[in-house]
Amino acid sequence: MKIRLFVYLVLALTASMALRAADIIGTITLQGTPPAEIPITPIMNDTTCGQLYQTPPTTHFYVVGANGAFADVIVSLKDGTGNALTGKSTGASQPPVVLDQKGCLYAPQIMAFQTGQQLIVKNSDNCIHNVHTTSKAGNPEHNDAQMPGGADLTYTFPNAEMFMKFQCDVHPWMFAWACILDSPYYAISGQDGKFVIKNVPPGKYTVAADHRKLGEQTQVVDVADKDVTVNFTFQVK
Repeated sequence: MKIRLFVYLVLALTASMALRAADIIGTITLQGTPPAEIPITPIMNDTTCGQLYQTPPTTHFYVVGANGAFADVIVSLKDGTGNALTGKSTGASQPPVVLDQKGCLYAPQIMAFQTGQQLIVKNSDNCIHNVHTTSKAGNPEHNDAQMPGGADLTYTFPNAEMFMKFQCDVHPWMFAWACILDSPYYAISGQDGKFVIKNVPPGKYTVAADHRKLGEQTQVVDVADKDVTVNFTFQVK
């Protein structure tokens, strides 16, 4: 009897573990011709930053690759009815995310990380910067100077928020945007437009794809024990 019970428990545990390993995968595509990126001409008038460029760098509002592959789209999970996932998750145990100030620009310009997860800000330039955050969701505002070669700045944010703004008040063309999520189930589409959200538990979810300029699209999916493919196509407005 004990042996049969043990075998049953092992089989049940194995089946349960098998159901935990599904990934949500997909590709983000942009249809249409996006607006031309804007040359950042003020950078050329700066004593230090202007020396880094022969021609002005441009904005990167629409990062599009071959065949319309669309990068910098935040893909995240909500519950099956489209509401934020309940049971606030903290990213305190996750590796830090790094934001660098390099070439008098922020890199990357689009980020995603969890509430409670550390964000480390570096200054790789030979000039002073300042990191100024502006929140619409009650996250703390920071406005911290950072000298060349100075110590890294470390931040955490307690509240979920989409596209919270970072800017440098010393160099007003410098911007970055952070998506802060309560859930670990998210990804950012790459240069090839592809994304993967790993190890999603079984259930019904709303998959949300958010672009800072083109807004949000959603699809509802059922996750079981096999990978699920979800593709999104954005249209240029």
